[in-house]
Amino acid sequence: MKTSLSVLGVVAGAAMLLPGAASAACETITLGSAISLTGKYATNGMHAKNGYEFAIEKIKDAGGVQFGGKCYNFNVIYYDDESKGDRGATLAERLINQDKVQYMLGPYSSGMTKAIAPVTEKYQIPMVEAEGASRSLFNKGYKYLFAVLSTSEQYLASAIALAAEKATESGKDPSSVTVAVAVENDPFSLDIRAGVLEDAAKFGMKAVVDEKLPRDLSDMSAILTKVKLLKPDVLIVSGHSKGAATAVRQISEQNVKVPMLAITHCEAADVTGKFGAAANDVLCSTQWAETLSYEDPLFGTAANFNTEFKAAFTDYQNKKVPYQAAQASAAVYVFKDAFERAGSLDKEAVRDAIAATDLQTFYGQIKFSEAGNNIAKPMVLRQIQDGKYNVVAPSAFASHKLNWPRG
Repeated sequence: MKTSLSVLGVVAGAAMLLPGAASAACETITLGSAISLTGKYATNGMHAKNGYEFAIEKIKDAGGVQFGGKCYNFNVIYYDDESKGDRGATLAERLINQDKVQYMLGPYSSGMTKAIAPVTEKYQIPMVEAEGASRSLFNKGYKYLFAVLSTSEQYLASAIALAAEKATESGKDPSSVTVAVAVENDPFSLDIRAGVLEDAAKFGMKAVVDEKLPRDLSDMSAILTKVKLLKPDVLIVSGHSKGAATAVRQISEQNVKVPMLAITHCEAADVTGKFGAAANDVLCSTQWAETLSYEDPLFGTAANFNTEFKAAFTDYQNKKVPYQAAQASAAVYVFKDAFERAGSLDKEAVRDAIAATDLQTFYGQIKFSEAGNNIAKPMVLRQIQDGKYNVVAPSAFASHKLNWPRG
C-alpha cells in the first residue's frame, strides 16, 4: 500500500487490504481522529494514520476485538486538521457531536493534542494518543487523555549524559562541556529544551546558545553562525521533520563542526535518504526501534512489526519505519485490550479499563500514571552510522558503540 492516499474531508474505513480479513459478521466500533494530512505536520500525520490503519487491519485479521460473545472491528473517521490547532478543536467537536464518536485516537504533535484534549475532556471521551509527548499535557488533571509514548523532556536528555560520559573518559570534568540548543517554539520542542537544560545543569554544563528556530523551520543559518563562533561540544535541535531536514542540510552546507549533534525526527524526515553521508554520526532520539526485544501476541516482535509494516506500505520499503507509525499502532492495540477487559461499549467502562492498562507490546511496556502518561517505557538514542540507525543508549539496549566525536 502506498502512503500517497488522497484524503479530502472525511475518510472512513480501513484503507489497507491484508489477507485473511475477519468476517463481515463482526460489528463495528467507530473511532475518530482529527489528524494532520496537510500543512507542516503532514508527513508525520500520514505516518500516524498509516500506523492506525495497520493495527486496525492486523486486529481484523486476528479475529477482531472480542467480548460478550461478539466480535468487533475498528473503523476510523478521519478529518484533516491541516496542522492548525483551532481547526483540530473544531473537528473534534464535529466528530463527537455530529458523527457521535465515543472514542478518539489522537492527532499528530503535542500542539495539536493540546488543542483537542480540552474538547475530549469536556465531553468525557476517552482518547488514546500516540504523538503528543509534551509533559504539559499531563499536568492539567485530564482524566480522559492517555499517551502511549514517553514524555518529551526525556527525548534528548540521554545525549547530555553521553556528553558527560565522554568528557570523563577524556579526563575532563563534565562541567566543562558546553551546550547549544535550537528548538521550535512549540510545546513539544520547548519541553525537550527544558529537559536538556535541566540535565545540563545537573552536570554544571553551560548553555552557550539557546535559540528558537524560525517559524517556518526552513532556515537556521543565523543560529549556526553562532554555533560556529562559540564552538559548543553538543548541539541539540528539535523542530519535527522539517526542522530535522533543515538542520542536517544546513550543518553540512555551512561546514559546522560540532563533536555531538542530537536531533529529533530523523527517520520521519528521512535524513539518510535525503542527505546521505551528511547525516552520519547524528544522534537521533526515538521512541522505538525494530532491534529492541519487545514483543506481543498480536504483532509479534518489534522486528516482525517492522517487516510486516513495510510489506503492507510499500513506500517504506527502502526507509526506516518511523516510530510515529509504531506508536500509532500501539495506541490502537491499547483500545483493543481495554475493550476486551471492560467487556463493554460503555465509554466510562472503557476509560477505566484504559487507565488500568498494563500491557506488553512490540512497542514496549504500556502503563499509565494517574496523569495519563506512559511510565513504563524508556526512550532510546540511535546514531546514524554509515547510513544505518544503531542503538547506542541507554547502555542496556545498546547494539553499537558511539562514534565520537562526530565527523
